[in-house]
Order: sequence, then structure tokens, then C-alpha cells
Amino acid sequence: MNEIVTHEPQRTQQEAVRHGVSLLTDHDIYLFREGSHVRLFEKLGSHLIRVDGIDGVLFAVWAPNASAVSVIGDFNGWNRTSHPLKPRLDSSGIWEGFIPQLGAGTIYKYFIHSNQRDYAVEKGDPFALRWEIPPRTASVVWHHDYEWQDQHWMAERKRANALDGPMAVYEVHLGSWKRVPEEENRSLSYRELADHLVEYVHHMGYTHVEFLPVMEHPFYGSWGYQTVGYFAPTSRYGTPQEFMYLIDRLHQAGIGIILDWVPSHFPSDQHGLSYFDGTYTFEHMDPKRGYHPEWKSYIFNFGRHEVRAFLLSSALFWLERFHADGLRVDAVASMLYLDYARKEGEWIPNQYGGKEDLDAIQFLRQLNEAVYRDHPDTQTMAEESTAWPMVSRPTYVGGLGFGMKWNMGWMHDTLNYFNKDPVFRKYHHDQLTFSIWYAFHENFVLPLSHDEVVHGKGSLLRRMPGDDWQKFANLRTLFGYMWAHPGKKLLFMGGDFGQWDEWNHDDSLQWHLCQFDPHLGLQRWVRDLNHLYRNEPALYQLDFQEGGFAWVDCHDWEESVIAFLRRGYDADDTLLVICNLTPVPRQNYTIGVPHGGWWSEVLNSDGEIYGGSGIGNMGGIEAAPTTSHGHYHSLTLTLPPLGTLLLKRTTSGI
Repeated sequence: MNEIVTHEPQRTQQEAVRHGVSLLTDHDIYLFREGSHVRLFEKLGSHLIRVDGIDGVLFAVWAPNASAVSVIGDFNGWNRTSHPLKPRLDSSGIWEGFIPQLGAGTIYKYFIHSNQRDYAVEKGDPFALRWEIPPRTASVVWHHDYEWQDQHWMAERKRANALDGPMAVYEVHLGSWKRVPEEENRSLSYRELADHLVEYVHHMGYTHVEFLPVMEHPFYGSWGYQTVGYFAPTSRYGTPQEFMYLIDRLHQAGIGIILDWVPSHFPSDQHGLSYFDGTYTFEHMDPKRGYHPEWKSYIFNFGRHEVRAFLLSSALFWLERFHADGLRVDAVASMLYLDYARKEGEWIPNQYGGKEDLDAIQFLRQLNEAVYRDHPDTQTMAEESTAWPMVSRPTYVGGLGFGMKWNMGWMHDTLNYFNKDPVFRKYHHDQLTFSIWYAFHENFVLPLSHDEVVHGKGSLLRRMPGDDWQKFANLRTLFGYMWAHPGKKLLFMGGDFGQWDEWNHDDSLQWHLCQFDPHLGLQRWVRDLNHLYRNEPALYQLDFQEGGFAWVDCHDWEESVIAFLRRGYDADDTLLVICNLTPVPRQNYTIGVPHGGWWSEVLNSDGEIYGGSGIGNMGGIEAAPTTSHGHYHSLTLTLPPLGTLLLKRTTSGI
């Protein structure tokens, strides 16, 4: 508990609210008004402190256009007049007050009366560390006392999060990963997930887990993307400490954690940020800038300094207090463009007449500079769906400063290609090869995310063409191609064992399918891909550099075959990847290679253990001194149907 010794005249313990007590310094106010404060969570909100030897809670809230603010809750019978806060005299718009004899677990809201008109409203605390379980809407006084056990991970995580390290991300929605049907189909708690989820991720060989937004959200069906509590994990699954325990366990198992974070918009729920003090406090006044027509939510006013400080503090909060290893920033495109999801006449150009949101650009650069300044061993990732240049380039060269960017173009082209019947694929060969033309323009993550298995799109397995055997073979080939392609990997839960049904946030994944051989084989394939990927530097060290990739043959559209090399820092460390995208086995197929000697078949997606037909090359083949594809040696291979082969040169065939 924080302890403050005041220099105010002695007050009696019975006094309802003590004024003149503050955690804010003049420097804090300066940074807040400048928009550069990144630790407001230490100053605003509710804080357990001791004043004059008396325990209680210090409240501080930003409501610049309020005429009166008070704290209401169970402790005072929701009385709107008994516990008023006082405005600071520095014109910051912050209201403060210390209420004695309150403790952790106190349920509260702010009652705010606006000075703009006869408007009053009950609001949750924007800086609350905990909220009631929805649909209840009050904030909860809380603390972050927790003894972390992940010191080794934190000391070494720079290597795990490095751009030249392996990153295979398992994307998870906490509420639907696994449920308990015997108990009214309830979701697992944070503590239960710490046992089951950590074991599964470790077994499967993923390097990181990415959670869909865990920040408190009133509507479960928003998957967390309509955030209210920017400083609180949802109470649906437990306390903040129990969420810390889940992250702690992941770290102890050598698994990184990425949090989905939503600074682009917020919901209109009355207890949230919208119209906070009777004015457009966090959002723009004009709906052409302040309201999102697609999502029916409000857009942050990135040009307001205090709003930028609020969001910067939220980002740094999750990295510091919860030891997150990265933030995936949602809907960046909606922030960059003033005309996003708007028709002609429904948006306001910037000062130069363009459609770029200059305030949002400045904020994103400021965000990334703050993250990498204070936590250089973490990463930020942008979900940016357009061709905006230099998203993952440093701000000092004109970039937005993100560490990585989701490759939405690769995702769309690849899924469109694999959705086609193999007989027609040769006419769309460029959809498979085009991504390499721009693969090194950004630091890309290859995502097959939750967005690709909802809203009638069907599961990944269901979207594959052919009979059931071909569907599984196609999906194994897709994953093999994806894991070998330059870029980090992200796969949404359920895809790795071939869930048949589209993802439903109200149901558990179809874990019972794993008892059937085709699903179990697919799961083994993803596990083995992960383990090979982590153990082969050629598959990740030069993900973002042209030297890490070379085509062997991208022109065999007639037979729908591609072949390429992956390389690491060691030029001799080379992997050959071949994909046959038709159900026809290819016999005596010649592929040029840069080295002679024995090439081991390290993975074959058509292996019987994966549910394939068992067609392959008996574990490997000796390179012949025959020129092919510009190389002085070549391999004469059998290509399995709808299969991916990965071969590596070794010293012998033993």
C-alpha cells in the first residue's frame, strides 16, 4: 500500500473525504497536458494508500468539463452527494479526493455533473484495475500485489522476441478455447487455463500465445474488441492476479505472450468513455471523425494530448504490470485513413486536403517510440490491411515504428488459391508466388487468424476443396508452405487439428475430434512443423531479408509445383522446400540444388503418421552432379500428392 504523509492540517478520521492529498506532481501534470505521460496508471484511478496513519483509497479522475464529481458505491449507498471530489487548481481537469477506511474490493463509480448543460451520469473509472463481472458495470478498487516467478524469462526474452528469432504464434480466445459442459458450459478460469493451455502450447511447440483482447469489455460477443477497461483484464475468468499467474506460467514454460490491444475505437456503453463528462472528452465532436459507422463505436481524438497520454499509459501498463512480450495493435488501417469505411462526403479531409489522419500517425509513432524506449525487448505488431508504406520501419526514417506487420495480402491470396479445385490452380499460380515480390518490404507476420473462420467463411478445413482426404492433405500442404515462407507465423486455435465447424465464441473448440486419425495426424504435422521451425535457423533468421530466400522454380504453373530455398546466417545452412499443389504424384521430378551430397527428407506432409498416403523419398536422396535450375547439382524426387517436402543437406545419408 502506498503511504502519503500530508502537510495538511490534521483532520478527523470521521471526515468523509480528505482533500489536498495527491499522487500527481507538477511534472505529471505537465506531461499529461503535453500528451507524453506514459505512466498515468500510477497517478489516476483508485489507489490504496495511507494518510496520517489511516488506510483508505485515493481517487483521481479526469473530467475537464464537469461542474461536480463524486464517488458513489456500496460503501455509501450510492449517495451522490456524500463523497465529493475536488478539482485541482492547475486547470488540468482532474478531480481528486481521499476516502478513509475503504479497501480492496470496494465497488464504485463516479457521478459526474457536466458544466455544459443539465447533464449528469454515472461512469466507471477509466483507470480501474478491475471491474465487476459483466453485465454489472461498476469499477472495483484493486491492487497488483503479486510475486512473479518468471525472472529467467524476463532476463532472456530479448532473444525470444527478436526479429531474427523463431515466432510461431497460437492465437487464442480465452472464453472458448475449452469449456466445461458438465458445469453449464462455462469457460475455463485463468488458473485452469494456466494448467491446460500452457501444457498444450508447450506440447505443440508454439513460441508465443496471442490473446484476443482480454481488456474488460461489456459485450462478450465483441471478442474484446469493444474495450471499456483499458487497465483491467476481464473479470469473467478471475482476478488480475490470476491473469498474472497465467502469464507467469507461460513464461516459466518458455512461451511468450502477445496481447491484442485496441486503441482505434471504443463502445458507446454509458458507463464507459463515451461522452464522459457531458462533452466529447475522449472522442471527436464531429461524427465524421468521432464515430465509426461499421462498428457503431467512437473513435479516439488522437489530436487531444490527454487522450494520447491515456492510450500510451494503457499500452505501457500491459507491458510493465503484466509482463506482456508484445502488443498486436488492432485495426491500424481504420486509424490511418479519415475516409475508412466512409462514403464521399462522410469524412473530413486533413489540413492538406488528404485522407490521412495526421494525428493518428503522430500517435502511432509516439506509441512505438515509447514502447521500444522503455521495453526494447518486446514487440509491437500492426494489423494494417492496406499498402501503407513503412509500417514496420523506424520512425527516424519516416516509418510508423512497429516491429512487425500482419501480411493480409499473403493471407487473402493464399486462401483464395487453396480454396480452388486443384484442376484450376495452374491458372492462378501467381496467387501463390506473388507474395515474394513484396515479402521484404515489411517485417511480416503471416496470419491465419480468427477473422478467417467466422461470419460464414467456414473453418480452414471446411474451406479446402475435394473429399475429406484431400481436405486434410490440402490443409497440411498449406501449413507446410506457410511455415516455410518468409515471415513469422500465426494460427488461430482449432486450425491446428482441423476443426470442422466455424469458430463460435459461445462453444468450446471441438477437442473430441483429436481422437480421430486424420485430425490427430494434422495436429502432429503442425507440432512437427513447429519443432523443425524452432530448430532450423534457415527458417527464421533472415525472415525479413532477401538473402533468406531464393526461388528454385516458381514457373511450373502447368503442374502447380513450386520450389524454393531458405537460408540462415550460415550460407551452408540451407533448406529446400517443394510444394505439389495437385493430387497427382510427380515421379522423377528434377530440382536443382546449390550443394552436392546427401539431402535428408526432414519433413513430408504426406507421411502416414500425418494421415497421408506415405509417398516420399525413403528418407532422402543423393544429389547428382547434373545442372538444373541454375545450380550445378540436382535431385530427382518423387513429389507426394497435395504435399510439402522439406529437405536439408547433411553430411551423410545415415
